[in-house]
Amino acid sequence: MDNNKHWTKEEILAIYNKPLMELIYEAATVHRQYHDPLKIQVSKLISIKTGGCPEDCGYCPQAARYHTNIEKNDLMPLDEVLAKAEAAKATGSSRVCMGAAWRNVQDGKDFDQVIEMVKGLSAMNMEVCCTLGMVTESQASRLAEAGLHYYNHNIDTSEEYYKEVISTRGFNDRIETLENVRKSALKVCSGGIIGMGETVDDRIGMLMGLQKLSEAPESIPINALVPVEGTPMEEQEIVPIWDVVRMIATTRIVFPKSTVRLSAGRMQMSKEGQALCFMAGASSIFAGDKLLTTPNPGDNEDMQLFNLLGLTPSEKKKDNTEKVKIRKDTLLPTSEEKVKWSRPGHVIEKNKQAAEKAKAIRKALKS
Repeated sequence: MDNNKHWTKEEILAIYNKPLMELIYEAATVHRQYHDPLKIQVSKLISIKTGGCPEDCGYCPQAARYHTNIEKNDLMPLDEVLAKAEAAKATGSSRVCMGAAWRNVQDGKDFDQVIEMVKGLSAMNMEVCCTLGMVTESQASRLAEAGLHYYNHNIDTSEEYYKEVISTRGFNDRIETLENVRKSALKVCSGGIIGMGETVDDRIGMLMGLQKLSEAPESIPINALVPVEGTPMEEQEIVPIWDVVRMIATTRIVFPKSTVRLSAGRMQMSKEGQALCFMAGASSIFAGDKLLTTPNPGDNEDMQLFNLLGLTPSEKKKDNTEKVKIRKDTLLPTSEEKVKWSRPGHVIEKNKQAAEKAKAIRKALKS
């Protein structure tokens, strides 16, 4: 099967709506053609800069405009990042993803420090990923030159429903960032979130959005919304596990060679539910008791589940990172790149209400 085959919306919808047992069987069959069904990549997600984000993403507790009791901090020191990665590697992680609550990468001291983090992690023979917001082509190339393997930038949902979730950046900014990543020597990691109030059509639309890219993402995380108090989506119902299984199975069939990652929301899933996700084609999880700011099963709990299911953590795959030649014309300072990220600015009523509620709470706390 071709990982870059162009599926129609009707074809993907027909896959998603298959009888569940048939869907899981087909996805498991495809999965076994391109992946080892008994290997799961364990990834460690490190929040290197938490909180204070200027965006208004309705699902995110790190948005500065919402009151979510998230402790804001500055960029994590290099030594602390490396120590966390070492500890993760000792418990079976072969991949580290660093996340910073930024709108977009800005050249300067902080980005230089992230470059040093990437170099340090790459030297530890771990697969390294970053999610830092929007990036230019030259910034992506700097990360690649430092030893980064993947850059994550989720498109979140369909282009149509995106306008109901975020008003501070446009859907096309996400696509442009991913194309900037692709033009460098980096691999693309991009997926979405289900359970935000979207329709099945929107879930299919998210996969259609990934098809808009010049090449299919090598990595596709599927997240189940974790409703956080203080965010606009705090009252969303937990998405049923069957929906998660369907989404993973459909993603596996549509993108047979990509790594499908069972990401946020695992604390809400039973062991049986997670087992069905692995059977349906998920071959990666994030380990540790926290995913950026939301709860996650601990290492011991994951290892118990792996032992129960006969799964083993996969090791870092051999790659040609050091052999990739970065085009020198992409390493221009970003000041020479004429990049204007959009700010659509339309009003999302529930986002507005959550921000106003946060202002009232902060005012009351000061009085």
